[in-house]
Amino acid sequence: MDKVKILDKSFGIFIEEKTIKDRIAELGKEISADFKGETPVFLGILNGSFMFASDLLQNISIDCKISFLKLASYQGTTSTGSVRQLIGLNEELKGKPVIILEDIVDTGITIEHIIRQLQAYEPSEIRIASLLLKPEAYQKEEKIDYVGFEIPNKFIIGYGLDYDGLARNLKHIYQLID
Repeated sequence: MDKVKILDKSFGIFIEEKTIKDRIAELGKEISADFKGETPVFLGILNGSFMFASDLLQNISIDCKISFLKLASYQGTTSTGSVRQLIGLNEELKGKPVIILEDIVDTGITIEHIIRQLQAYEPSEIRIASLLLKPEAYQKEEKIDYVGFEIPNKFIIGYGLDYDGLARNLKHIYQLID
């Protein structure tokens, strides 16, 4: 399935499943080495990060915990520019390293919002792991510590990313065809 049609838009394969899985395995090794001897708390940002979080944690070789936050900042194919917290955090973070797991970072508004909220929980440190980063769209100063792929500022779906709630289940990442 090289192309898919979701609602009114057509998408072509941009990153194949094997390439995604191989890169996530590399990220898992890197994070495991960086946090050897510690027990980080992974914080997956729903809904988009669920596939990334699952595959990444299968490649983490150290003790760890995972929790999830659900936020929203997208409508259709564009960012709304605001972030609403929908489901809060119930994990103890004080004095613990936290690694935020994002499917994609584009403007950085969501990441900035999350970090601001997490600082109140007094973690020992906060790092960010994102499967995808759009450097052209990124407007903030926060360092993205672990990046799977840097991509152009185009709309993508699949592997957890959606278009109006659809296409999260696709195993490849697809890019909007102009």
